[in-house]
Amino acid sequence: MKKGMIVAVLFVLTGISFIGYGLFEKISMDRKTEAALKDAVSITKGMGGKDVPDKKERPKKPDDFAPEIGEVVGLLKIPRLEAELPIVEGTDPAELEKGVGHFKGASFPGEEGQIVFSGHRDTVFLRLGELEIGDKFYVNMPYGEYMYEIYDSKIVDEDDRTVITLQKEKEDLLLTTCYPFTLTGAAPERYILYAKPVDSR
Repeated sequence: MKKGMIVAVLFVLTGISFIGYGLFEKISMDRKTEAALKDAVSITKGMGGKDVPDKKERPKKPDDFAPEIGEVVGLLKIPRLEAELPIVEGTDPAELEKGVGHFKGASFPGEEGQIVFSGHRDTVFLRLGELEIGDKFYVNMPYGEYMYEIYDSKIVDEDDRTVITLQKEKEDLLLTTCYPFTLTGAAPERYILYAKPVDSR
């Protein structure tokens, strides 16, 4: 076999290997997300489908609610995208393989402060860019259901440290993912959606 042919075959085999590995990783991640979703639905059972209380009567987060890293903590429901996504404590790669990650140290629904949810732009937040100002979504926790409305969006540098403040003055929720959405590889920016708590009326 000629040297050129050998090189071509090696390139093809290498490409197939990369594709196969990527497909394996995608299937593995999908299975982890599916398992986490079942857990999320189970722990929030009975919280959806009810009238969401007005802002002043929103259920408070129990003082003893302190999930461990990797634990499924809730369910993110986005009607516009027809999506139900598991929320997992932590935002490291292992947690983001399961679903939407809750930034450790950030507030939770039902308490004052900044709530931060992050997800991969090529999995759970693949369609995040389709959401618009005024769109509403729900966060179901084991202790209550909460409605939020998107009021702003922003694109920032990946190293911007002014977005996640972990302030404790008022309830505010951020959905974050890498940007641009269509870029392959490491993304230089972050896409942020800001949402405020609202009542059901």
